[in-house]
Parts: sequence; structure tokens; C-alpha cells
Amino acid sequence: MAIKERKEREKQDMRNLIIESATQLFLKQGYDKTSIRSIAEDIEYSPATIYLYFKDKDEIFYVIHENAFALLEKVFRKHDPIQDPFEKLTAICKSYVEFALQNPDYYDLMFIMRAPLSQIACEDTWKEGDSAFEYLLRTISACVDEKKIKPGDKFVLAMTVWSFGHGLVSLYVRGRFGVMKMSEEIISEMMDHAVDLFLSNLKT
Repeated sequence: MAIKERKEREKQDMRNLIIESATQLFLKQGYDKTSIRSIAEDIEYSPATIYLYFKDKDEIFYVIHENAFALLEKVFRKHDPIQDPFEKLTAICKSYVEFALQNPDYYDLMFIMRAPLSQIACEDTWKEGDSAFEYLLRTISACVDEKKIKPGDKFVLAMTVWSFGHGLVSLYVRGRFGVMKMSEEIISEMMDHAVDLFLSNLKT
């Protein structure tokens, strides 16, 4: 392996190590209590080393966000072959719930944890986050155009659908269904039925 290629691989390995450490620390002790120094101590490097790769912890959090949303869009993209837009919308909503059930920590970082999104404001575009939402918006638009759901502002409809899914899975991620003594199987079935019931009310 050429020296240049080896150095690039080592650089990427270090970035990944920092991101993995920061992710776990954000989840364990929260954004505010996590510092560059605590990340450095966790990976047994100096804070100066981390600053070679990221300007601050906001940028690290932004990269974690980007990775998580890229993973979510990949889940959505599995439904590309579905031709009927309402069937695709149903599949998207259910896969969103499934994503949260399978990746509760990631979902917490993406949508629930209180943390500044100042780095997103500094970027020209929020590529992965926008792309995931655009996938939902395009599907909603197709549903409206083909009269599969009741007419309305497409953006508002997309936000309404996302907000419903977010509210549902947030209750799960934060353990609110636990007080109801529901098993994981019953919770999964209940959420699946809730999605069907919600979308049925949108149909024409």
C-alpha cells in the first residue's frame, strides 16, 4: 500500500474512532456534559489530536447526524421498487418506526436529545437530513397527484405524517410504553396498527 493511501486510511480510522467515542459519550452523559477533553480521554489521545480532525464538538455532532440520516434514507430507498405511492408511503412510515425500534440510540441523537444544531446552520446544505425528508415529500406529492390521499399542502402533509411517526416512536424510545406493562411484541403490533389507522384517515 502506498504511503499516501496508508495515511488516508489512518486519518479515516481516527475520525471514525472519535465519532464512535463521541456517540457513546453523548448517549451516556448528554451533549452538554461531553467535552472535547472527555472524548480525548476516552480514546486516550490529547485534545489537540481531536482538533486536527474537528473544530469543535458541534461539528462532531453534525457528522453523527449526517451518518444517522444517511442510514435512515438507505432504509427508505429499499422501497424504491414500489410503484403505488400510497403503498410506498405506508412502507416508509412502517420502516421509520422499525428504524427507531432497531436503533433507539441513534434515534435519540437524531430527534430527541437537546443539543445545538449550529453546525447545520453553518453548512450550505444539510445533505443527508434534507434528502431523507425529500424522499417522504416526493412520496406524499405523488399520493396527492394521483389522488391517493386527501388534497392539501404537500409540505404540511409530509410534516404531519413525520410528526405522527415521531410522536409515536418518541414514546417508545423514552420508555413511556413501559409503564403500561406492554411487551415488546405488543408494542410493535400496536405501533404497526397505529400507522395503518393514521394513514387510512388520509386516504381519499
